[in-house]
Amino acid sequence: EGPRATSPAERHFCGECGSALYLWDPRWPELVHPFASAIDTPLPEPPERVHILLDSRAGWVEVPAGPHEVHFDHYPELSIEDWHKSHGLWDRKGVTGPAR
Repeated sequence: EGPRATSPAERHFCGECGSALYLWDPRWPELVHPFASAIDTPLPEPPERVHILLDSRAGWVEVPAGPHEVHFDHYPELSIEDWHKSHGLWDRKGVTGPAR
């Protein structure tokens, strides 16, 4: 794949306003990738924030540091699903809030 390679992913938009809603890719048919801007309900506070692909960030990008900031130069080994499972934020229906 070169700089002009195309993606087989399908992007889905709101029929009324045109806002981007989610992306679906046949290479990973079990996943749906919502755009953060399409989520209009409160989300639970995450136990940590993960910053990835830091080896290719622009020099002016400031990366937060602290006890709940996790850094990776490349993609981490854990998938997003595995990260949620490892933090107790997953049930058999999918993502859930923190256990109370």
